[in-house]
Amino acid sequence: MDFDKIQIKKNPTIIFMGTPEFSVPVLEGLISKYKVRAIVTQPDRPVGRHGEVKCSPVKEVALKHNILCLQPNKIKEALQEINALEPDLIITCAYGQILPLELLLIPKLGCINVHASLLPKLRGGAPIHHAIIDGYSKTGVTIMYMAEGMDTGDMISQRSIDILDDDTASTLHDKLSILGRDLLLDTLPSILDGTNDRIAQDDSLATYGFNISRKDEKINFNNTKRKIVNQVRGLNSWPGAYCLFDDKIMKVWSCYRTDKLYDFALPGEITAIYDDGFGVKCSNGEVVFTVLQLEGKRKMKATDFINGYHENLIGKILK
Repeated sequence: MDFDKIQIKKNPTIIFMGTPEFSVPVLEGLISKYKVRAIVTQPDRPVGRHGEVKCSPVKEVALKHNILCLQPNKIKEALQEINALEPDLIITCAYGQILPLELLLIPKLGCINVHASLLPKLRGGAPIHHAIIDGYSKTGVTIMYMAEGMDTGDMISQRSIDILDDDTASTLHDKLSILGRDLLLDTLPSILDGTNDRIAQDDSLATYGFNISRKDEKINFNNTKRKIVNQVRGLNSWPGAYCLFDDKIMKVWSCYRTDKLYDFALPGEITAIYDDGFGVKCSNGEVVFTVLQLEGKRKMKATDFINGYHENLIGKILK
């Protein structure tokens, strides 16, 4: 039996790389079972309208557990320091930068990534949003080896969950974060003792979940009601789907479909007032907006918006 492999398995030197809230349960789970030698995360940045400088959620975990935390502006700036730590394994989860080949070659056991989709489906930086926006009924988490391509490395393990009709990007985010934690902890022993699977991805089956753009956020009322509802769910709670009401941005946080057709109405036309909101015409029927946020205002129930609007809403066109 290989003595070095036994030593790695019992006391591996692990570096974790991650940044947002999604990474936190994964990192906390890792810390509960293994010694994490260092954490790499994005630099502190100004956030919010007042520009208050804040650290990433992952840095907060590093401070809490008194773990060395590196915050390079560009990951290449930290290569020497990471190499000096002589890691057996680097684990990434939503770090936020592309890793160069020089980094991927440093750890003895390679770099692995916790990716929030069932690869090769939804490669890219926003797989959770797109799983809902694109109408998937199922998604999951993949533990994979890092490669130079975007999420193209060999897969080690996967676990799936159903996407429920009432799931939003926010609820799915939380579910997949916990799923990623559990799958990583279940998979690590086989990686550390060298018995894990290594399954090449079928590139012909690849789909993509690229980072959300402003264009992705704009509601097109020529789309179907199912597509609009999926868009609203998939962008809740960040960054939000929107349309224009009287030339002001109106974010839509919740809506549902009806069976009504309103063939006489134009796409984007407000069709009816309901107990829980107002209907809007789309290509094949009607969606009802129930929670919204007008530019410069707080999030509110659509009924409160209706009660505060002193003109007739029926017939107005949202763009």
